Amino acid sequence: MEKDLKKKGYFYDPERFADLINGVVCSGKNVLSAFGLTDQDSQTGFYCSEANSGKKYGAKKKQRYRDLVGKAAFGVNFMVIGIENQEEVHYLMPLRSMAYDTAEYERQAALIRRRVKTGSGITAAEFLSGFTKESRLSPCFTLILYYGKEWDGARDLHGILDFTGIPPELRDKVNNYSIYVCEVGKFENTEVFQTDIKQVFDCVRCAEDKEKMYELIMSDPAYQQLDEDTYDIIAEYTKTDELINMKQYKQEGGKVNMCKAIEEMIEDGRMEGINLGFKQGIEQGIEQGIERGIKAIIETYIEFGSTKEMAADRLMAKFHLERDEVEKYMKQYWTVECVQ
Repeated sequence: MEKDLKKKGYFYDPERFADLINGVVCSGKNVLSAFGLTDQDSQTGFYCSEANSGKKYGAKKKQRYRDLVGKAAFGVNFMVIGIENQEEVHYLMPLRSMAYDTAEYERQAALIRRRVKTGSGITAAEFLSGFTKESRLSPCFTLILYYGKEWDGARDLHGILDFTGIPPELRDKVNNYSIYVCEVGKFENTEVFQTDIKQVFDCVRCAEDKEKMYELIMSDPAYQQLDEDTYDIIAEYTKTDELINMKQYKQEGGKVNMCKAIEEMIEDGRMEGINLGFKQGIEQGIEQGIERGIKAIIETYIEFGSTKEMAADRLMAKFHLERDEVEKYMKQYWTVECVQ
């Protein structure tokens, strides 16, 4: 429940919400603007529908709602976009997602019906329908974010229907309904994101390979300035209690430096490299963990055009190395000859 609430709060941010839809649904194209997101009934913000929708429109108490709902404006029109977070595969998700969208259309229809019933100049058919010939519902869809290993459930309504013995002439008349599943752990093109969603998706993808995740974090400067909620999400998904507990000591100007947190764990505890699965065995874990940290620092200094001397001084201070040890690592990992 705690992890679920953190995910809801994380994507509640309009910039992340828009970035997620643009990156996952629109292949990185800037289609949705954070400034175009509004609540269903107000001009600012959007909401966690589970907390609000049922209260506003008299929905039954047991009716479920999507984790987050945004109303995206496109000129004079708008579209309703929902996000549903899934830790486990939900094998009835096509039906569940269809129910989400149907409930939204019913909500819109109820608002139109209220206006039509109290209006004038309508026909008998429009009065009975609560919907005029010109009335239109705004489109909606639900994006399902799946954080597990593999989505092996159906991706459309037909996938959960039993057509055994049903004649093709009748089977073809059964309307289908597709769902939109983003398997976060398999999403590799994270360069499409403009916010720290990139860092979250990268860490979720590497969660089972702690060595790879360690190298990722230490080589990406963005992990040195993470928002607190971003840090929390990553720490939850790496299943690292030590990172969660160290957050309070690593805040700098409202940001959290995950690189420093990991470095301190390796230097002080000497066990976290093992606990995170970085290495096999205590001695091997310490030695290889430190060496990868050294390599990551050298590569970072190369990337930013720093000098060998600056990198060497940093290694001596950080890892308490002698000059001859530093020279050995510099000779091994400093690969850009044009940088002096």
